[in-house]
Amino acid sequence: MRQARDIIREECEVFHLSDKALREIMHRLHNDLVKGLGKDTHANSIVKCWITYIQDLPNGKERGKFLALDLGGTNFRVLIINLGENHFDMQSKIYAIPNHIMTGTGVALFDHIAECLANFMKEHDVYEERLALGFTFSFPLKQLGLTKGILQRWTKGFSCSGVVGEDVVQGLKDAIARRGDVQIDICAILNDTTGTLMSCAWKNHNCKIGLIVGTGSNACYVERTENCELFDGAPGKPELLINTEWGAFGDDGALDFIRTEFDRDVDANSINPGKQIQEKMISGMYMGELVRLALVKFTKMGLLFGGRGSDLLFQKGSFYTKYVSEIESDKPGDYSSCMDVLEELGLAHASEADMCGVRAACESVSRRAAHLVAAGLATLLNKMAEPRVTVGIDGSVYRFHPHFHALMCDKIAALVQPGLQFDLMLSEDGSGRGAALVAAVACREQALA
Repeated sequence: MRQARDIIREECEVFHLSDKALREIMHRLHNDLVKGLGKDTHANSIVKCWITYIQDLPNGKERGKFLALDLGGTNFRVLIINLGENHFDMQSKIYAIPNHIMTGTGVALFDHIAECLANFMKEHDVYEERLALGFTFSFPLKQLGLTKGILQRWTKGFSCSGVVGEDVVQGLKDAIARRGDVQIDICAILNDTTGTLMSCAWKNHNCKIGLIVGTGSNACYVERTENCELFDGAPGKPELLINTEWGAFGDDGALDFIRTEFDRDVDANSINPGKQIQEKMISGMYMGELVRLALVKFTKMGLLFGGRGSDLLFQKGSFYTKYVSEIESDKPGDYSSCMDVLEELGLAHASEADMCGVRAACESVSRRAAHLVAAGLATLLNKMAEPRVTVGIDGSVYRFHPHFHALMCDKIAALVQPGLQFDLMLSEDGSGRGAALVAAVACREQALA
């Protein structure tokens, strides 16, 4: 009789992506990127490739005091950054966004942010100063200029009314004006992916791709301006930063050939069914739930826990993505973290064979995520065709998962064109420092103009 462990491994094969499948995914993504950049195809494109209006990367000559605001999830941060010659000091504070504000009105959201900004400036003795601010806004944004961005749709649990289709910079400006007590010039709006690239580029001038693998997933890259048919800014600069919004890749069915029953379940029970299909196969918001659904299936098949689950195991969202990282951090043959997780889930009766099965499910889901990200990056690297590119990366999945970096490196190397070299660089606070750097570069360029 076949052992449960072998059947579980077979069941997990649905998460395995062959190099042939990955190359097909790359081909489809490349076509979607070209459509996103094209004037005649952009409107109907799935991967939007938004213009960021950023054409200058940091060069190390940025100087001064800058504010940054980082809004991208259930918390937001305010930062003050002092840039000197090859050094910077940074102080920041995290503020919560209560649930009633996340789902309330846009006016209430921006008033809350403006109030926190003013309090922060008081605490840091810059209440009387006039400061430039870089605004990281990590939601799908159509940029019409460096300081103008139209919210396309809310993601990550937000649903504030009166903001979709509106300029979020204006929303924040209006809230600051309603207070009338602080002087802040919003110099730029960007998303966390752009901030990550800018933050890494300050240290490493080869950095030309920014990647987030956290709650969500997205990438931006440096494209030749001539390929950006929608760019309507001042001519003359050869390069332009593009925000791909690649989380939406697959929304037209392009990834259906690799999606599993678990992916379809996650999507059907999400707040945005049919949207952000690739993101739901990669990011931290969904990875734990994919594993949980697999474990539920294996339990009901009698392959795990003697067929006896627990109330928590059967509860949506109970298997956190951090559990995946913890379980895979155990050395081979050691299941101490796995045991801790299963006890938290009311599965203290798990045997060592069960823990082996749980780890197999975690590894299958996280490996697939890393390989999908690798295929995306290889697509960008091949499109850019530069001899050496550094990829600046941030996000909890990349940062905390013990094998994600190695899985990505191996797979990118297998998929990238011969002769192209790449490095993966962990960003230090892209959405904070990066936002301040975008403001600083904007000020630097204005000073030159």
